[in-house]
Amino acid sequence: MDKGTGVSGVGVLDKAVLVLGALEAGPASLAQLVTATGLARPTAHRLAVALEHHRLVGRDLQGRFVLGDRHAELAAAAGEDRLVAVAGPLLVTLRDETNESAQLYRRHGEHRVCIAVAERLHGLRDTVPVGASMTMNAGSAAQVLVAWDDPQRLAVELHASRFDAATLAGVRRRGWAHSVGERETGVASVSAPVRGPSGRVVAAVSVSGPAERLGRHPGRRHAEAVLRTAAAFTAALRPTDAPG
Repeated sequence: MDKGTGVSGVGVLDKAVLVLGALEAGPASLAQLVTATGLARPTAHRLAVALEHHRLVGRDLQGRFVLGDRHAELAAAAGEDRLVAVAGPLLVTLRDETNESAQLYRRHGEHRVCIAVAERLHGLRDTVPVGASMTMNAGSAAQVLVAWDDPQRLAVELHASRFDAATLAGVRRRGWAHSVGERETGVASVSAPVRGPSGRVVAAVSVSGPAERLGRHPGRRHAEAVLRTAAAFTAALRPTDAPG
């Protein structure tokens, strides 16, 4: 393999990697894939559809190509999922600081999935098991995961949401979200975005509990702690310099 150019000598594989690399930057139409990869339009389409068959590529609500769910599954199976690897101590610290249950959510298509949790040890709590799949239409974590979507996609998502564009504008301005009774009656939560090395939002860290305890404005109580934890997750995802 030519490490300088990333060419392995297996043409179809090299071209498929070009497609996947282009999608790291975010959703892309076929025309955008052609521009980003330099591949002929029929070739780019054929490879993207083939990768979609294997769930390495998916589609968003507008039919654009996106990275598929299979990448996260492979990373988790190989034990290389950095988010999950660092989640335990960070969520435990957040739980102990707020005395509420703490969760980490990642988007999977049109749902969000809880990938790590630290439950409140005693008393009434909001229990969310690892692997739980929830709607993207309600709750502070959903607000965080969609707030920085491109405007066209956001317009589609808001049609079925319990929050509106003004709510998401507030999320972007503050850098965190909160909700009371939006996902489930009697439950309140506060969430903040975790960003990958490119700056894209890749997850949401949250605390949640009974609304009667968190109050009508839970962000006033817990936003600072949640933001610190989100920043710690973001820092953990930054690439480290190689020695020497």
